[in-house]
Amino acid sequence: MTSITPENLLDELRRAADVVTGIAAKLAEQDIKAPSGLPGWSRGHVLAHMCGIANAMARQLEYAARGESIELYDGGYEGRNRAIEMAAGHGLDEHRADLAAALDRALRAFGSLDAAGWHEPISYRGGVVFDGGLALWRELVIHATDLGTGRGPEAWSRPFCEHLFDFLAARVPEGQRFVLQPLGLPAAAIGSGGKSTVISGMVTDIAAWLAGRTPTLGSLRATAAADGVDLPELLPWPAGVPANK
Repeated sequence: MTSITPENLLDELRRAADVVTGIAAKLAEQDIKAPSGLPGWSRGHVLAHMCGIANAMARQLEYAARGESIELYDGGYEGRNRAIEMAAGHGLDEHRADLAAALDRALRAFGSLDAAGWHEPISYRGGVVFDGGLALWRELVIHATDLGTGRGPEAWSRPFCEHLFDFLAARVPEGQRFVLQPLGLPAAAIGSGGKSTVISGMVTDIAAWLAGRTPTLGSLRATAAADGVDLPELLPWPAGVPANK
């Protein structure tokens, strides 16, 4: 479904990083403690998390380049949570500096890859470097929306939405099949069960719903056997770090 390649993924990562740093540049000191779009998290938590995942993915690549493997986060999922809580209360200047350093580290790591480097194994999801790049792309784009500064899912690109259709097929419950029908675009089916539901609407609204975010264009409609129905329940987001999430 998605046509993302290592070459255009690197461009997408750079664009996503520019969006995040642009948002951070416009924040005021008091904005850091304000609630984000994620329950229980301030904007400071979201910024800290984006720093953490950027550094974590850079570390995956740095070890992979030496033929070594390392867990995604120091201390695993609990280590991730501790680091976020410790950094969430930092001041604006520290958040900006940490974010700039983490994104620069990650972009340098991805930008230094040759064709073979994208296929080096990493510990994240038992995959390869390309999977890590897709994960960082997801984290930056979605959490830029979670910062709650006015950039909603309606800003997500078609390639990003189509990537989410692929990745979030894991959220389709067993026995169900969703036919995703973005307005004006080809349909895509995810899930392999016998119970079929058609989800129609703008491509960004469908992707936002799959990602557990609020669709912003109000276009979603679900039908089953040609009758209008409620939007189906989704399974949890596929966890990339072992945890009780």
